[in-house]
Amino acid sequence: MFENLKENFINMITSRVFVLMIVLVAITAVMINRIFDLQIVHGEEYLDSFQMRIMREQTIKGSRGCIYDRNGKLLAYNELAHSVIIEDVYESGRFKNLNLNNTIYQLIDIIEGNGDSIVSDFKIVLDKNGRYMFTVEGTQLYRFLADVYGRLTIEDLEEKERTATAQEVVDYLCGWERFRIGNYTEDDDKNTFVPGNGYTKDEVLKILTIRYDMNNNSYQKFIPTTVATDVSEETVAVVMENSIELEGVSIMEDTIRKYVDSLYFSHILGYTGKISQEELTALQEENGEDSYDLNDTVGKLGIEKSMEAELQGIKGSRVIFVNSMGKVIETADYVEPVAGNNVYLTIDHDLQIAAYRILEEKLASILYTNIINAKEFNTNDVSSSNIKIPIYDVYFALINNNVINTEHFNETDAGETEKAVYHSYVERKAGVFENLRMELTDTLTSYDQLPMEYQIYESYIAEMLYDNGIIVRERVDMEDETYVAWTKDEVISLNEYLNYCIAMNWIDVTRLNLGSQYSDSEKIYDGIVDYIFEQLDGDLDFTKRIYRFMIKNDVISGVQICQILLEQKLVEIPTEEQEQFERGAESAYTFIMNRIQNLDITPAQLALDPHSASMVITDVKTGDVLALVSYPGYDNNKMANGVNAEYYSQLLNDLSTPLINYATRQMTAPGSTFKMVSSTAGLMEETITPFTTFTCTGIFDKIKPPPTCWIYPRGSHGSLNVTGGIRNSCNMFFYELGYRLGLTGDNYSSETALKKLETYVDMYGLTETSGIEIEETAPQLATDDAVRAAIGQDNQSYSTVGLARYVTAVANSGTCYNLTLVDRITDRSGTLIDDNSAEVRNIIDMEPAYWDAIQLGMRQMIENNAYYKDMPIHVAGKTGTAEENQNRANHALFVCYAPYEEPEIAIATRIAYGYTSSYAARTTKEVLRYYFDLASEEEIITGTASQMSGSTAVTD
Repeated sequence: MFENLKENFINMITSRVFVLMIVLVAITAVMINRIFDLQIVHGEEYLDSFQMRIMREQTIKGSRGCIYDRNGKLLAYNELAHSVIIEDVYESGRFKNLNLNNTIYQLIDIIEGNGDSIVSDFKIVLDKNGRYMFTVEGTQLYRFLADVYGRLTIEDLEEKERTATAQEVVDYLCGWERFRIGNYTEDDDKNTFVPGNGYTKDEVLKILTIRYDMNNNSYQKFIPTTVATDVSEETVAVVMENSIELEGVSIMEDTIRKYVDSLYFSHILGYTGKISQEELTALQEENGEDSYDLNDTVGKLGIEKSMEAELQGIKGSRVIFVNSMGKVIETADYVEPVAGNNVYLTIDHDLQIAAYRILEEKLASILYTNIINAKEFNTNDVSSSNIKIPIYDVYFALINNNVINTEHFNETDAGETEKAVYHSYVERKAGVFENLRMELTDTLTSYDQLPMEYQIYESYIAEMLYDNGIIVRERVDMEDETYVAWTKDEVISLNEYLNYCIAMNWIDVTRLNLGSQYSDSEKIYDGIVDYIFEQLDGDLDFTKRIYRFMIKNDVISGVQICQILLEQKLVEIPTEEQEQFERGAESAYTFIMNRIQNLDITPAQLALDPHSASMVITDVKTGDVLALVSYPGYDNNKMANGVNAEYYSQLLNDLSTPLINYATRQMTAPGSTFKMVSSTAGLMEETITPFTTFTCTGIFDKIKPPPTCWIYPRGSHGSLNVTGGIRNSCNMFFYELGYRLGLTGDNYSSETALKKLETYVDMYGLTETSGIEIEETAPQLATDDAVRAAIGQDNQSYSTVGLARYVTAVANSGTCYNLTLVDRITDRSGTLIDDNSAEVRNIIDMEPAYWDAIQLGMRQMIENNAYYKDMPIHVAGKTGTAEENQNRANHALFVCYAPYEEPEIAIATRIAYGYTSSYAARTTKEVLRYYFDLASEEEIITGTASQMSGSTAVTD
């Protein structure tokens, strides 16, 4: 039996089945052990690291290059900062939009509650009346509308989309089919949902800005949307503390763009901002598909834009793995980003600032000189150079340009004077509205019989109806007798005109709240009247018109205006002066004049004439631009890294228009600064020689109507050659020269003369932009009257930088440069990449005797001016005056170079509405004193305005 068992056991363990069973048991044991290890011993650890292991591919931005002046002084750089970002991690469903919008609203509240601002690069803002308005126009607006409505091209826009108002765009994007910005419940649908419900207009706009940016990023995985940049540590802490509630929100380390002395360099440097769809397309086409994405920051204006390719750098990349908390647990495939190159400008930092401050002081001095202690000044009785500014206009300017905040008058912390003025305003407004309603419904006074105050009110109402599309401009027949009776003859009432517009179907009734578009004319008129007062009630521009007449009629006194400046802490004055003012020993006129003199109130704040100016300084030998000044400037730190919406709105509403680069964008006639061009034409066409003389009699009677010389009727210049013509800025000499350029035998042709002049205009580079690397308006050449064009009038216009290139060519006797702002480019380590220099555009090949005649005239012109007598260096220059509006002061221009014997620099200066060219010349003199170190900086830049005596210069 034992043998049988033994044999069976041996057979069993030697059989293949037994071996297989042993193998299966062993495998099972190993598997059980492994499962135990994975599930029990290391289960939690592996669950965290394996189940939530998410791979992301990230791009790494290269650091943007810095910008320096010619001497290596830093102008633009990067600073480490924290940004708040958000990703769309919300599950789809009926309430996705509601949940996302609520998170954004909560996030905005946190950010702004800690004193930070959200990014605001949307193309719609709130205007001063609390209404939505576009910040772009023309092609840019149509491109934005195409993006909003999902059209591939501008041409694909439907008519209602192309003509959509800002309010309609906001309502569309907030609507049920888009972002559903507004509170709603389970019972709501697209028919009952109210866009914006539960939010203020400002809150709607902020939420919409973020949602729009998120939508633009939606097709790119793991690309977050930046909500705010450069946030405080407090914001960082609160966001991180509330990370569970703020789903998809996180903090990211970032760099922001910073600008040094931004007020002085803003127009040169420009600023950076989030890339637009249009910019993205263009840059990707130029640099490749992977070069830019919709979350990138790019140069928007100035050097930041023109040198984008050098400054931007090259992106790196990496693959990261994150866990469920978003923490990076592994990094792979790292590609190092390449920093952008550094750009060195030709600009001299110190010279730029000095020139800006001198311009501001001299503008203040011109104002200080021409303000009079009067209520009104009739500009019809005097020449443009003798216009004065009544102090009552200054009082109103403080309200009109938003220096004084009238909205604060009704706040709980308003001062006593503010409250008193507001009470007077409320009473006045009620009376104005009552009188206007009576005029619109009962009295029907013809426009010409109304008091000036109510003429201004009714003109504003009519223009508002046009602007808001109630009266459709395209439907109006401007030859219609009733239209002419209202606009030109002014012999009918606004009531009659509006009723006629209704009868002629010039009214868009769909914009009125009538209930039915088939209303009769009486109901339509009532709807227009209701619309008018609904709009005027919150209209800040109309409110300002009421304040204007309250000041003019002494309902608000000058003393009250001064007291409000103190109550709102807009100015600080010495204790002694404040005591004198409070006891009545100092008048409101003296108070304001002291503020202007001390620059407590600047020309830009008043936005009266003159409030803007520009100056361009070049190196005569190289074509480098040493300074390019536009006054007033702005703080481009508040425009970079996401526009500060409040500040941007403030700039848009500033009547001094600080966003305009007056050095490159403002175009006016050159006036007598053009006479060197005419001289060149006459000499090189052999119409005259340096010895040819013309006799000035004061009036040129060879064309009709006959133009006169500036000296007429006080006298005449007598016989002059070309040097004397420039020295005395004799219009008669150049009228005759322009006339003779057009002679063929005894026949005069203005067209012939203009063609000849254009040849020499082109030689001086005045037919095109100057070559600088920032935005510039192209010049306009004269096309109508050669005789007047020869003295720098007619319809020609040039920028200040264009005039600077021209006078540079005069100074160096014929080398016309394409001016440059870029000196050199280096990589991050300082290795030179490009040593840039201005290109020679052309050479004016003219006989030295001709140059001598022109340049001597410029030198003698300066010698004729008493205010240049004390200059230890010799200057050659030419003044110029350009009239644009008979009711406003003339534009003042001056071009010069120095030293006369061996020119180093050339300067072009323009003071818009600056009265007389002597003011521009005297302003330039102070810059010359600074550049050549002829006095201490404290002597030249005093920080105060001064009385400027009457012109002792040659006038033109």
